[in-house]
Amino acid sequence: MKFFQLRDLLWLVPLSLAAGAALTSVQAGSPLVGGWAFSSLFFLAAWTLTVATRWAGGGKILAWMVALAFALRLLGGVGAYLLLPVYGYADDEEQSAGFSYTDAYRRDAQAWQLATSERPIADAFNNRYASDQYGGLLAFAAFVYRAFSPDAHRVLILVLLSAWMGALGAPFLWKAVRLQWDEKTARVVGWIFALYPETILLGGVVMREPYLLAFSAFSFWGFMDWKIRRQKRSLTWLALGVVGMLLVSPSIALITLIILGGWLYFDGDRRRFSWQAALILGVVFVGGLFLLSSALNAKGNLGGDGPLAVIQNFVRESFKWNSYKIERESGWIQKLFDEMPLWMQSPFVMFYGVLQPVLPAILVAPTTILWKVIGILRAAGWYAALPLLILSFGAALSPRSEKRRGATLWLAFVVWAWILFAALRGGGGQWDNPRYRAILFLWQALLAGEAWMWLRETRNAWGLRVLSMEVVFVVVFAQWYANRYWHIGGQIPFAKMVLLILTLWAAIVAWGAWRDYRHRV
Repeated sequence: MKFFQLRDLLWLVPLSLAAGAALTSVQAGSPLVGGWAFSSLFFLAAWTLTVATRWAGGGKILAWMVALAFALRLLGGVGAYLLLPVYGYADDEEQSAGFSYTDAYRRDAQAWQLATSERPIADAFNNRYASDQYGGLLAFAAFVYRAFSPDAHRVLILVLLSAWMGALGAPFLWKAVRLQWDEKTARVVGWIFALYPETILLGGVVMREPYLLAFSAFSFWGFMDWKIRRQKRSLTWLALGVVGMLLVSPSIALITLIILGGWLYFDGDRRRFSWQAALILGVVFVGGLFLLSSALNAKGNLGGDGPLAVIQNFVRESFKWNSYKIERESGWIQKLFDEMPLWMQSPFVMFYGVLQPVLPAILVAPTTILWKVIGILRAAGWYAALPLLILSFGAALSPRSEKRRGATLWLAFVVWAWILFAALRGGGGQWDNPRYRAILFLWQALLAGEAWMWLRETRNAWGLRVLSMEVVFVVVFAQWYANRYWHIGGQIPFAKMVLLILTLWAAIVAWGAWRDYRHRV
């Protein structure tokens, strides 16, 4: 089967020209240069997505999935760039420039600064440019500006590339899941991966996450094809994904290797784990460890006798700083911190971070209409995924997952460890914390898809029970926020509100356990 056909040019060329003209019309600089840059890059993105979709063999469903993933990220990024200066916060420098993330704004500005200078692109990896901790994405952005937009600062070029990378992982994920599970599971996982609001928002800005998700999908496909069919050429995709992650974020490359190594071990393939593979993974792991520690030390001036000491110091200082930041940014959290023992503060930040972005808060808290829509979508997406991630342990222990129980449980433990780590690393905040969490969203989508298929096949009652616990939290906490902002209803002290939620949760769990016991006897 030909993955690209000449008749594809009949729609690729006109669509690319139209997209190039539309994007050029809202950017400064020469229309000729801008039109060429946008049209050629759009053609490259659409062509590779088409080839990858046909190669994955998902038919029309996968084609719609990939097309929507790309369109939503691109249109969302362009829409935010155009609407934030008008409907965002006027006193915010980043939003006035059309950026939803401060990191993206600074990285873009320094990429343009480097691109228009006479310095080599490799300068992105030194201390001069502090906006990108590891330098890889900054170097890539500067190269794109220098090669495709030398005459004007066209921000939407990088938005287009982020949207492309945000969608490119979907065909690889589909093919890997279908190989390991089945096509029904591949559909569920693919739609979750394509439509999750947080990744759509991140896929329309100059951030690491869309690139890391694409590289994770490359690695996952290469690993699965090698593991199941022993196709050595698939290791090329595994290597490509790991190298890409090393350039963008070495820490995620190390975590990915840990995930895949544990998957291989707990999936019963210990005897097939050759010493050559172990040696290669070990070399990459140690190399990535030194690369990560050197990058952290160079950017943060952290002391340490070795790479592990540097990373430990970085994590410890990050926890302290982010906990301090969330305390100072929120008056009621500062009040709670003053009232609670010191040992409870970190667990509170972690638990509060898992609930971020807090759905009751965005439903009630006053903000602009644009941020209200974005906030509700982000929170609703996470609150839809959270019950499935909680139930992933039940799905792993079910007869349906018997053949891959060890690997699924391993993945569930790693994913939840990362979710808790992200909550602490991000200080429980509503921006950095969900962004860090989304870095491993490919693995979260796998677990959520597995849990969804388990619930559909078994009609397990714990699905509705966990959902009812979430509804209890949303309703009770929404009332607390409504009273805080609108003075509706009686004011419940925060501690008593938490106690009420925990009591109702305990009642639901106890009732569910009793029902299960009665059913067994």
